[in-house]
Amino acid sequence: MDGHKADEPGAPKSALRIHQTIARDIGIAILTGRHEPGALFEGEIESAGRLRVSRTAYREAVRILAAKGLIESRPKAGTRVTPRARWNLLDPELLAWMFSDEPDPAFVRDLFELRGIIEPAAAERAAVRRTDAQAVELTHALAAMHAHGLSTAAGRAADQRFHNAILAATHNAALASLASSVGAAVSWTTTFKHRKQSLPRDPVVDHEAVLDAIIAKNAASAGYAMRVLLDNALADMDLALSS
Repeated sequence: MDGHKADEPGAPKSALRIHQTIARDIGIAILTGRHEPGALFEGEIESAGRLRVSRTAYREAVRILAAKGLIESRPKAGTRVTPRARWNLLDPELLAWMFSDEPDPAFVRDLFELRGIIEPAAAERAAVRRTDAQAVELTHALAAMHAHGLSTAAGRAADQRFHNAILAATHNAALASLASSVGAAVSWTTTFKHRKQSLPRDPVVDHEAVLDAIIAKNAASAGYAMRVLLDNALADMDLALSS
């Protein structure tokens, strides 16, 4: 990609290539309900002409959307929006599209419920299995969060690094593979909260409690601290969504 990655918070639309921009615009239209499941798109020639892009660019955009499960294209049957159950909702780029405007509150709560299942258990395992080097990585990430604050891109990157480091410290390959999805969820929910308003409290304190428990190798405390962190983050999110 040129410049910013498409799944980076704050990546400008102008940084995307033509086919990525087309995919982004159509993807957002699907996610926000402007194109409902089952909706049939125009043919390739008509769509490319209306958008004033090459057929190659439009075809590549369709390929991107199909890979994310948003649409399917079949010979003679055309291109249609797929049922929501087939959408890859944890795709980092798709999460970026969801948070490009006002996200669906129900989906945000689903996202936090998923994190509530994964991250406390991951924190417990990280407390037992983490290496000294991983403890240092977590400490550095927290220090960067303190230095920059979560209202900045650098602070949010450190937040994402912190949560990813916990998954890595579980030494469970399946859990670690969720880092890109969980990291994207962390970044975009935090970006949205700070975009809407200043938070009434400092969430970095909750991260300190998680780190302290992991450093102490106290699994029960690490899991509890992560649950508190997520409960408070969801409360902040609810406040941002209602404002």
